[in-house]
Amino acid sequence: MRETAELPEQFYEVYVVDEGGRFLGAVTLDRLLRSKRLVPISELMEAERRRVRADQDKEEVARLFQRYDLVAAPVVDGNDRLVGIITFDDVADVIEEEAEEDIKALGGVTHDEELSDSVWTIARGRFNWLLVNLATAFLASSVLGLFEGQLEKMVALAVLAPIVASQGGNATTQTMTVAVRALATQELSDANARRVIIRELLVGLFNGIAFAVITGVAAYVWFKVPGLGIVIGLAMICNLIAAALGGILIPLALHRLRIDPAVASSPFVTTVTDVVGFFSFLSIATLWFGLR
Repeated sequence: MRETAELPEQFYEVYVVDEGGRFLGAVTLDRLLRSKRLVPISELMEAERRRVRADQDKEEVARLFQRYDLVAAPVVDGNDRLVGIITFDDVADVIEEEAEEDIKALGGVTHDEELSDSVWTIARGRFNWLLVNLATAFLASSVLGLFEGQLEKMVALAVLAPIVASQGGNATTQTMTVAVRALATQELSDANARRVIIRELLVGLFNGIAFAVITGVAAYVWFKVPGLGIVIGLAMICNLIAAALGGILIPLALHRLRIDPAVASSPFVTTVTDVVGFFSFLSIATLWFGLR
């Protein structure tokens, strides 16, 4: 090793190849230095060493490093010949880029938007998803139009309806964020999807009951209308359960359709909670108070 001029400036292990350059295994430097001179390398090397293909996607490589806590990995071609090495400092940049893309995508911002971009470039890049959000907002508002008469008879319903929808929107954003990130890191898959869906459903139920009590008491204290607390409490439970299901099922469906859930999930999941929130609250109120 002292006589070889082609060694990298920093390395943590030595890779073993055969006469044709095919990768056979790796020997860590600490094990190499502590071993006796007469021990052959074949006894020191780790044959089942995780390796990276030269044509492998950089995000897959980043996930490999994260999952197995790798410091370095050999890079091989299609014939398993050693062609290079990749270290964690190379992968760290990829992890940072991927996280930045996911954060921007969840906000409906293009991944290449920079602070130095012009007003026109930024406005054009954000326009499409704002247009989608506008369309879904009209859909949610149309639900209010169905209960126009009821809203005129009881003003409290118009005041409280946005609270139910807003709470559902916040809850579904929490679930969606976790789901999108888990899909990106491949922690969420078909193998454990059912367990995760049931877990999120139970979380939505428990939080729904808790906030049903809080908002129910607040609504009664505010308007002094008997039964109004029960109505908004039931609607809160319905919407937080819908938020949990929408936040996990919509990203899963988009992922299965090969659509990036980080980009497309947000407008759909918030629409679900707005529609369910308005409809459940106003329909329960109509039945409870006998409004027509």
